[in-house]
Amino acid sequence: MKITFVLPTLSLTGGMRVLSIYTQLLQKRGHKIFIVSTPRQQPTLLQQLRSLIRGRGWQSVPHKQPSHFDKVDVESRVIETYRPITDLDVPDADIIMATWWETAEWVAKLSPSKGAKVYFLQHYEAFDYMPKGRVEATWRLPMHKIAVAQWLADIARNEYGDLSVSLVPPSVDTKQFYDPQSRSKQPRGKQLVPTVGMYYTKTPWKGCDLALKAFSIAAQKIPNLRLVAFGSGDTPPRNVLPPGTEYNKKPTQDQLKEFYSKCDAWLFASSSEGFGLPILEAMACGTPVIGTPAGAAPELLAREGGILVKTKDPEDMAKAIEQICQLSDAQWRAMSEAALATVINYTWDDATNLFEAALYTALERQAQLTNKT
Repeated sequence: MKITFVLPTLSLTGGMRVLSIYTQLLQKRGHKIFIVSTPRQQPTLLQQLRSLIRGRGWQSVPHKQPSHFDKVDVESRVIETYRPITDLDVPDADIIMATWWETAEWVAKLSPSKGAKVYFLQHYEAFDYMPKGRVEATWRLPMHKIAVAQWLADIARNEYGDLSVSLVPPSVDTKQFYDPQSRSKQPRGKQLVPTVGMYYTKTPWKGCDLALKAFSIAAQKIPNLRLVAFGSGDTPPRNVLPPGTEYNKKPTQDQLKEFYSKCDAWLFASSSEGFGLPILEAMACGTPVIGTPAGAAPELLAREGGILVKTKDPEDMAKAIEQICQLSDAQWRAMSEAALATVINYTWDDATNLFEAALYTALERQAQLTNKT
């Protein structure tokens, strides 16, 4: 098949990681992939003036930023400015795929020659700060939908009446995410100092305030409790993270396993999440996850590789931290092994089989519609 992925600005998000992996694996299977994306949006003159008035200076935004596609050998094009993708930007193909709500608007307007239209659902972006009406309208578009998690497939079915969504969960690369000590003769047990970890970001729905509050509550009963955190933005102010926190700013992708593996548990505190790749990444490193029921957490944590806690409830998360820290070494190792077993039984090849089958389903549905007309 000839397949076009229509992407927003390339970056290091989890969604981009997933698409970059599918690109590589589909090409190995003989499919031809073309990537088209937009550059970063530049600040408007009004935004620049506001920045100057607030003392932040003139904002310099590079057109390109690091991306999971940087090392992927694929034909690609970044258009000259941030604008809708048109027929002139993409080749004729068998499949053309939208990868979030705005690209779905663009793909919907393209000619049939550009391919059977597919909508890859990695989140439900109907947030208050988004144009919710437009987001919701894209879910009604006549495209074959591929959902990364069951909750997204349920929304498509129950709220938009789409009964033919393909469910294709992602996997995790166990050559990148693993416990380094597991490669030695003595795999790790519990940490000598009780340690939990988290991803730090200012994005509200990621729940960092919840995780930090939970840590603070748990630390009252576990005085030597330690926090490991990493982030992709600016270093947080000193009063945000607890004293003694090991914070790592913008670690490389290959370094992430080191931070997951330093922890007895990883805190996943999101109130909303498409899938929740950090759950898989931590589990691949043998680290149990304490998570809220966002994304695929309910399914993943049902397999005893962690603890599911209530949404927006720091006290419940704190209890889970205490519970894991109070486990014996043997009990913790059993939970660690269950976490690892959750990820190793479903590989990227398995995911690509499902993804490829979903694309063929889109082609079949398009042929049926064409024959009817």
